[in-house]
Amino acid sequence: MSTHTAIVFPGQGSQSVGMLAALAEQHDRVRATFAEASQALGEDLWKLAQEGPEGRLGQTDITQPAMLAAGVAVWRVWQEEQGARPAFLAGHSLGEYTALVCSGALAFADAVPLVAERGRYMQEAVPPGEGAMAAILGLEDDTVRDVCDQSARGDVVEAVNFNAPGQVVIAGSRGAVERAVDAAKAAGARRAVPLPVSVPSHCALMRPAAEKLERRLSEVDIQAPAITVLHNVDVSAAGAPEEIRSRLVAQVHNPVRWADTVRHMAGAGVDALVECGPGKVLAGLARRIDRRVQGLPVYDQETLEKALVG
Repeated sequence: MSTHTAIVFPGQGSQSVGMLAALAEQHDRVRATFAEASQALGEDLWKLAQEGPEGRLGQTDITQPAMLAAGVAVWRVWQEEQGARPAFLAGHSLGEYTALVCSGALAFADAVPLVAERGRYMQEAVPPGEGAMAAILGLEDDTVRDVCDQSARGDVVEAVNFNAPGQVVIAGSRGAVERAVDAAKAAGARRAVPLPVSVPSHCALMRPAAEKLERRLSEVDIQAPAITVLHNVDVSAAGAPEEIRSRLVAQVHNPVRWADTVRHMAGAGVDALVECGPGKVLAGLARRIDRRVQGLPVYDQETLEKALVG
């Protein structure tokens, strides 16, 4: 195990038509992993990932299993290439499920339909058009919280993703989010922009989804992870299956503490953060959170070779 390496997995928003195509040309494991996921779901995820349509790939109940498959595929390639066994695994929102699969806590065949259902529960919790999310750049975390409190006016708007210093995502009822965007600009935000999403994730509006997910998780076998997984909701490492279940339920309607997660890993000696999956969002955030941490995305052969060298 390398005490200097952590492996992390992205969530929704990093998907794109054509993702991992170049890596799949070099490693059969990628398509084989997607084939497993497709069989578990009853949907050709590789075809959707390569050909789209983009709108279908972007549907929450498809995006989540597709991103899970992508992260697991890259992790398996990493293992085949004798990449460092990490001290920590973590994932952003949906990516936490990928981390649990790669740690051995969740079976891949169980996790694929589970996250598809998680996506459906989230979509069903708020009627289309009634929820919204927005990115607030250039304000302190507490200022964003204050802006949300002042803008709620009986509705829901909360800071839900603490991604890096000066980068916070808010979510809630559409009107309240729009008011908060205006208030953030008035408070001096560098940018405050709505995000193109259909679900206001990680806010109180997701409580109905959490209740359904809790029942569904009770049916899923969970083991103690073989590699430490840090959870979004409290930056803790849960060992017992019931602890893992409770954190996954809480995660749906509570903030993702990503900046704190990276700080925790850095404090434990991690200086290389390898992002397994399409895109490089989490790798890009690494140095903004802690300058000691190098972000290394892995999504094609070139980035794989660079990350293997470190």
